[in-house]
Amino acid sequence: MIKSIKDIHNRIPEKDWNLFNHAWKVTRENHGNNFTFYLPGMIRYGHTRGLYPAISLTGDRCKLMCEHCKGLLLKPMIKATSPDTLIKKCLNLANSGHLGVLLSGGSDLEGKLPWGKFYQAIREIKSETNLFISVHSGFIDFSTAAALKEAGVDQALIDIIGDEETAKKIYHLDALQKVIAALENLFRSGLDVVPHIVAGLMYGKIHGEYNALRIISRFQPSALVIVVLTPLKGTRMSTISPPSPIEVARLIARARLLMPNTPLSLGCERPRNKEAQLMEEMAIHAGATRMAVWSTKTIDMVLKLGLKPIFQPTCCSVPYREDFVDKLSIPI
Repeated sequence: MIKSIKDIHNRIPEKDWNLFNHAWKVTRENHGNNFTFYLPGMIRYGHTRGLYPAISLTGDRCKLMCEHCKGLLLKPMIKATSPDTLIKKCLNLANSGHLGVLLSGGSDLEGKLPWGKFYQAIREIKSETNLFISVHSGFIDFSTAAALKEAGVDQALIDIIGDEETAKKIYHLDALQKVIAALENLFRSGLDVVPHIVAGLMYGKIHGEYNALRIISRFQPSALVIVVLTPLKGTRMSTISPPSPIEVARLIARARLLMPNTPLSLGCERPRNKEAQLMEEMAIHAGATRMAVWSTKTIDMVLKLGLKPIFQPTCCSVPYREDFVDKLSIPI
């Protein structure tokens, strides 16, 4: 087991050693030495694909058209725009060995998805299959959150923004309070909630992310996922530089110290550039306990650090489950 961050990674600036050492110590005290790697359903690792696909309830349509996405993230998702289609596709997925689904889609101008027409479909899916169901909830009111809970949804994912400027300029929302109210509604409903923070939303700059951490830390999330702005061709952010690995790692370290008992994940949506490997390494040093998708070098590093890698073919928001882990065998 390591004694000091400076002994394992000379790319971490000296001014950050105390922060990272503290985060590492807190992580090991509260989470032990297991580290879980996740393979979502949209991503292939060699010849293996995850067993947890994303489904868009609106097809390619989105009215909100956030600046970092412009609806492009919907395109690779399975399309199911009617309740009957959703039921049919989920039954087919369950019968072919899939473990769960992420229900997502585009938002209206208020940041909401058309959940109302899918409640009964979700109930039927839960009654006829063992699929674990996550939802990208959108900025939701309490009655909708409670109805999703009653329908059998297992967990809700929500992007949390930390400042008014990002809420208005990037997400096209009229106020940050809409985001905070949605988070409160989800927790009040009794759903397991896994907030997401997109590092670098303000055109690659760290802007309101630390306040987003403070907002989330008022609650008890099932986990927290940090994803990183990925410049997409076709958006106004296509040529910007995303946050650096050290910027992302500092955010993770602060999250760890604010929420010592919360599982922290480096999510699948992040740049696959020349610094991708460094970002993975620094995230682990900073206190992450989960990672979606990985490199071979990162597995090697985890073993050298005395950690035990575990592999699960789902979204990284899904808790560790032995019956899910045995569905994915990765040689190490």
